[in-house]
Amino acid sequence: MPASGPHPALASDPARRRSLVGLTPLIDVVFILLVFFMLASSFADWRTIRLKPPVPTAGGGGLAGAMLIEVDADGGLRLSGVPTTLEEIGARIEPLLGRRPDLRVVVKPAADTPLQPVVSLLDRLNAAGVTDMTFIHGGD
Repeated sequence: MPASGPHPALASDPARRRSLVGLTPLIDVVFILLVFFMLASSFADWRTIRLKPPVPTAGGGGLAGAMLIEVDADGGLRLSGVPTTLEEIGARIEPLLGRRPDLRVVVKPAADTPLQPVVSLLDRLNAAGVTDMTFIHGGD
């Protein structure tokens, strides 16, 4: 008559037994990955620049007396036709703002200008104290 249990040689062999998978090491690994990705993530301070829609004027001369800044497709800047750099913009605009606090600045990006140079320019103008900024189409 055969024995009803496992073979005695298999029951006593520790290598043949199935080990149970514990969840504790798995939870530890998931927690460590969570902490790693939380610390590696960038929680940048996303600043916004407030833009107001233009107010319609009766005379149509809304851009008269405005300061024109042109942005080339390669990121180059021209302030009233004079080539300049992003670092010089603030130094050249701040004295004008001292005399005319309501100075309107018109930003004219070229047709193929990437967005980042324009945003950097707006950020620099905002830091200089410009509150009235207008975009016009480059027309290229």
